[in-house]
Amino acid sequence: MLSSKFQFFKLLSHTRKTRPFIFLYHPLCTMADSTQLTESPELPSWVKFSDTQNPSNPDSDDDFVIPSLARWVDNHKFHDHSQVVKQMLSENTDTEVDKISKILKNWYPSPDNAAEALNGFGFIASNSLVEQLLKRFSNDWVPAFGVFTWAKMQTGYRHSPELYDSMVDILGKAEQFHTVWELVEEMNELGGYVTLVTMSRVMRRLAKAGKYKEAIEAFRKIEMFGVSKDTTSMNVLMDALVKEGSVEDAHDVFLTFKKVIPLSAHTFNVLIHGWCKARKLDHAKRAMEDMEKYGFQPDVFSYTCFIGAYCREKDFRKVDKILEEMKDEGCQPSEVTYTIVMHALGKAKRFNEALEVYEKMKRNGCVPDASIYSSLIFILGKSGRLKDARDVFEDMTKQGVSRNALTYNTLISCYCVHLQEEAAMKLLQQMEEDTCKPNLKTYRPLLKMCCQKKRMKVLYFLLDHMFRNDISPEVGTYSLLVHGLCKNGKLEHACLFFEEMVLKGMVPKDCTYKMLTEGLEGKSMTKAKEHIEKLMSRSQKNEAKEHIY
Repeated sequence: MLSSKFQFFKLLSHTRKTRPFIFLYHPLCTMADSTQLTESPELPSWVKFSDTQNPSNPDSDDDFVIPSLARWVDNHKFHDHSQVVKQMLSENTDTEVDKISKILKNWYPSPDNAAEALNGFGFIASNSLVEQLLKRFSNDWVPAFGVFTWAKMQTGYRHSPELYDSMVDILGKAEQFHTVWELVEEMNELGGYVTLVTMSRVMRRLAKAGKYKEAIEAFRKIEMFGVSKDTTSMNVLMDALVKEGSVEDAHDVFLTFKKVIPLSAHTFNVLIHGWCKARKLDHAKRAMEDMEKYGFQPDVFSYTCFIGAYCREKDFRKVDKILEEMKDEGCQPSEVTYTIVMHALGKAKRFNEALEVYEKMKRNGCVPDASIYSSLIFILGKSGRLKDARDVFEDMTKQGVSRNALTYNTLISCYCVHLQEEAAMKLLQQMEEDTCKPNLKTYRPLLKMCCQKKRMKVLYFLLDHMFRNDISPEVGTYSLLVHGLCKNGKLEHACLFFEEMVLKGMVPKDCTYKMLTEGLEGKSMTKAKEHIEKLMSRSQKNEAKEHIY
C-alpha cells in the first residue's frame, strides 16, 4: 500500500496510431489493455536525474502519516491500479459508477475511443448514472463526452435536457466550442431542449475563455434556438461579460439594446458591479444616476458594490460613509455587506475593527449566517488565534447555524496556512462524517500543505479522496501541484503531473512551464526537460488548432 516513494510510478509502453506516446501509469491514470503492462520500481528514464547529478535520497516525509490519521488513510480504499479492468469490475463493493470510472480513467485519444471502451461490459445507461459520471469527470471532457456518447447509443435510452446542458458546460469549460455548437444544434433538432439555461452556459463559457465577441454573437442569434432575446437573457450576457473582466463590452451591449429591450434594476446593478470591479467608480456613479433616471431605486446590492470597491482599496472611511448613506436612505445592510467589510478589515489586519462590525451587525438585528461565521473564523485565523477560530466553529451549531463547505474550507485553510497538518486533515475527516460535501476549495490548501511538507502518501490519498467525491483536478489544481512540488524539490512528481495535465488536453500556464523547465535545468535533468518541452509544444499546437477551428 504506497509504501515507498517510487511505488506510485510504473512505466507503460503502449503505442497507438493516433497517440505515439510513452504513457505513465500511476494512481491518477490507468490503461485498459493490461497485456501491455510492465512494472518497474524506478521512475521512467526521461524523468530521472542525469548521470552527473546524484538524486537526493528518498525523503522520509514521503510516506509519513500523522499517527492519529494513519488508520483513516490506510483503511481508505485506494483504486487498485495493479489489476486489470475485468478484475476490478468483479469487486462486489464497487458501485456501477466506480466500475465505469475505472475504465474512463484510462487515457483515450478521443471521446469515441472512450465510448467504445464501455461497450461489452453490460452496463445499462440511465439518466442518474450519466449524471453522476458527468459530475465526476466535469474537468476531463474526453471521458465525460465519451460516456455521454456511449449512453446515447444505447437502445431505449435518451438524454434529458439537463444532461445536455451539463455536457455543454463541460465542453465549454474545456473550450471545445465547435463541439458545443454541434451539441446545441443537436438539442435544437430534438425540439424544446435548448433553453435560456443552455444559452447562459454557452455565453458564460465563451466569456470565461475571453471570447467576448463570440458571447455577444451567441446572444444575437439566441432566437434561432427558440430562446427569447429579452431582459433576462440580456442581463445574463452582461453579467457573464462583467464577471470575466469586460465591463466595457457589457456597456456596449447595454447601449446597443436599451431601446429595443426593456431594462430592469438588475441591468443597472450589473453595470455598477462591473465598473466597481474595474475600479472605475466615476462610471459606476453615473450608472447609479442613470438607474434613478430610469425610475429604479438603488438597493442594497448597488451600495454593496461600492462598499466592496472601497474595501479593496482599504479606504474604510469611504466604506463608513456609504454605510451612513444607506442608513439615511433606509436601506439596511445585508449579511453580504457586513461579511465583505469584516473580511476586508481582517485582510488588512484590523482585527478589532472587524470584530466590532460583527457586534454592530448583531445590534442592527442582522442574524449571523454561515458566511458571517466563516468571516469570523477567517479573521481569527489570520490573526493567529486558531483556538478562538475553532471555538467559533464549534459554537455555530449551538446557535442553530449549520456548518457548510465554506465554513469547513475557511478553517481548513487557516490550519494549512499555519501548517497545522493534523488539525486540517481531521477537519476533512469530520466533513466526511458530517456528510458535508467537499469541493475543490477544500482540497487546494491541503494539497499545497502536502507539497510544502513533502507528504507524498497523504497527497495521493487526497487526490483519490477528491475523485471519490466527484471532483477531478483542473488546470488550477495541476498548476498548484507542479508549482508546489517544484518549490519543494519534488521535480520527479512535478513532471508526472505536468504530463498528466497535457494528456488530459489541458494547456499549462507559461509560468508553470517555465518554473518546471528551469528547475529541471538546474538539476541537469536533460531528458526530463526535453520531454516537458515536447509536451508543452504539443499542448500549444492543439490549442492553436482549436482556435483556428
